[in-house]
Amino acid sequence: MGYGRPSGLGEINMNTITVAAAIILNEQQQLLLVRKQHTQCFMQVGGKLESAEPPEQTICREIAEEIDCQARIKQFVGRFETATANEPDHRLVSYVYYVQLDQDPQVQAEIAEMKWIELEDKTTRLAPLTTEVVIPWVKQHLLQSA
Repeated sequence: MGYGRPSGLGEINMNTITVAAAIILNEQQQLLLVRKQHTQCFMQVGGKLESAEPPEQTICREIAEEIDCQARIKQFVGRFETATANEPDHRLVSYVYYVQLDQDPQVQAEIAEMKWIELEDKTTRLAPLTTEVVIPWVKQHLLQSA
């Protein structure tokens, strides 16, 4: 399930950035977000696919690199297109996964800051993927029975 025009894995387009992104919730139903160095917006843990790397592998690698955890993929949420948070004139293609961590996350690599936010947070500057896709999906699919 995605939005916008089709875009395949490995497609070369100078205006498209393809990533894998994680939805991570704690027991309080807060969403884990990170802010990378030299950026303003908080976003999902995740990152760019390496050459010929499947998104499932990317998300596990990025979680290990960024927050020093192993992850178990619980669900593939979908493929989505949104604006980027930090690169003007680019589109973001995201393969989004709902994951469970094996331990408490710790800031690593290029991460400047990490925090758990309430889904109704109105003060944190959030990436478009977080506001347009992730938070609505969590509210609709994970919190219906809460």
